[in-house]
Amino acid sequence: MIRSLTPNKPYHVQWLLTRKCNYRCRGCDVWREPDKRELSTEEIKKGLGILRKLGVIEVVLSGGNPLLRDDIGEIIEYASRFFVTTIYDNGSMAAKKIDALRHADFVAISIDSLDPRKNDYLRGVKNAWRSAVETVEKLHEEGISVTVSPTISQFNLHEILGFTNHFLNKGIPVWYCLYSYDSSSDESQLFKIGKKDDEYAIVDKEAMADLCDSIVSLKKKNSNILMTTKILKALKEFYLTGKRSWKCRALQNFFAIDHLGRVAGCHVHEPVASIFDLAEAWSSTRFDALRKSYRQCTQCNYLCYIFYSLHGNVVGNFQIAQDKWRNAKLLLKKNGLMTPSLAKPR
Repeated sequence: MIRSLTPNKPYHVQWLLTRKCNYRCRGCDVWREPDKRELSTEEIKKGLGILRKLGVIEVVLSGGNPLLRDDIGEIIEYASRFFVTTIYDNGSMAAKKIDALRHADFVAISIDSLDPRKNDYLRGVKNAWRSAVETVEKLHEEGISVTVSPTISQFNLHEILGFTNHFLNKGIPVWYCLYSYDSSSDESQLFKIGKKDDEYAIVDKEAMADLCDSIVSLKKKNSNILMTTKILKALKEFYLTGKRSWKCRALQNFFAIDHLGRVAGCHVHEPVASIFDLAEAWSSTRFDALRKSYRQCTQCNYLCYIFYSLHGNVVGNFQIAQDKWRNAKLLLKKNGLMTPSLAKPR
């Protein structure tokens, strides 16, 4: 089955494999609420098999820090057989697990500033910047598909363009995140990341809109900016007018799984199933009702969710390919649809 061209199938899953984290990021509360419980290796493999049958295309392995799991190499190798597989690291572990990461399609390293002091302040760990930069360089030298992933916030908003150019000039792709926080007081939400911090919440909206324009212009010269023009224009409109040009497609185009295997439309909402009974629930009237309610949700501006609300469908897959986005060639290759024009190296 050609999964990427099959309607009514989920495209993207974010699997938060662990709540363990070795950093103390100021904009995140995951490390403040640790939980040693996790699914076993075999349980995760079983869950990945269920995702494959559902038609999922892309799996992002995150946490916490997923590389803190002793079995992460086995998990990555298994996931990469069936999915476009991305794994996140804060820059502390990837260089120690290079062999395991050779199976990943993308390794995203979180760096938020070119200023070591600012980056270490954000990460809450001394020498975090040096470790992350050395890790990116090492993975790049080893031929691993590494990207840098800055979280855009008010704290670093005015340096993101320079940050982007710095890594592009080194041949390192850039994939952006947006500072986000828990706007809900619902204690039952799948995964808490922390309450609003005024130091990071973007208030200079015109500067954010200008940044979107600048990145669009830069994209015309460099395809290593891993963000589509469509989403950049949607973000610009959102920051200038407050209008959301998308409807959330949680539990339709994408969903999230936590470290215990609980499934929710996204981390903001409460669990609605276990990964192990998801196949039976997917086409239920209960899930249809949830999807309808999620389309009205405006609780977050989590960039990953916005992206797959705009792109995670049949038409979106072709838009991604036309935009030469990061997964275009892999998506088509894994589905037997690689065309000569897309296969040519650039």
